[in-house]
Amino acid sequence: MTSLAIVDSHLHLWDPTQLRYSWLTGLVELNRPFLPLDFASAAAEANVDKFIFVEGGCDPNQGLAEVDWVCSLKKTEPRLRGVVAHVPLEAGAGIKNDLEALAGRPLVKGVRRILQEEKDPSFCLQQNFVAGVKLLAGFGWTFDLCVRHEQLGAVTELVRNVPEVEFVLDHFGKPGVRNKVLEPWATNLKALARLPNVSCKVSGLATEADWKKWQVADLRPYFEIALESFGFERVLFGGDWPVATLATTYSRWVETVAKCTGSISDAERAKLFRTNAERIYRV
Repeated sequence: MTSLAIVDSHLHLWDPTQLRYSWLTGLVELNRPFLPLDFASAAAEANVDKFIFVEGGCDPNQGLAEVDWVCSLKKTEPRLRGVVAHVPLEAGAGIKNDLEALAGRPLVKGVRRILQEEKDPSFCLQQNFVAGVKLLAGFGWTFDLCVRHEQLGAVTELVRNVPEVEFVLDHFGKPGVRNKVLEPWATNLKALARLPNVSCKVSGLATEADWKKWQVADLRPYFEIALESFGFERVLFGGDWPVATLATTYSRWVETVAKCTGSISDAERAKLFRTNAERIYRV
């Protein structure tokens, strides 16, 4: 376990009694409230002193309500330093009004519109969607890319077409860890990483592996490729709690990241676990 104070760039909180989370239906392990006190217990062995809340997949018309609910938790959870909010950026007319409404919530640091469930890999290249992403530059906000590895080619084109926005790739781009597949994920990840306006979250890899049987050795090749591709200026630690609890405890994930980066310098470790997230999300 690293003794370094951690900034967790990817944390979820939700309460199904307050908002609707349709995707939780059937996921018994996750279909209950996960609140700051639950996280405090889960991360008791880790030195987390800041975290970024990332939208939790509530029903699309509740995005602003989710932000307001999370902001209300700040009163009792000082480690909450930023919010990545859900916005349906492809909706066209009216999206700027939605963004302006969010701008009244100072905790908002970025936007995410989940793309991983879109059957069309080029969904993110639709005219309305690209236009919506471009609007984020005017607010100084990041855009989190939550995609499957099959979508990396399309999102690379999106990132190239919107150089004025800083992008953050969630969960290594969700490679095929369970089947021990590296290509074409590795080639496509390197192509994405050649663009200077995108960073990569070191998060969510255990849930792409065999939930019950994975070992550090199963994940190490993906770490090596991601770190080589992005370098230590553009990687940031994320716990992906509580989704990650399907496959790992919080402490085990922190330990896994530490083991897979065991030979790095103290300065590189500080960037990975702390300062890159502070810079990218301005916290």
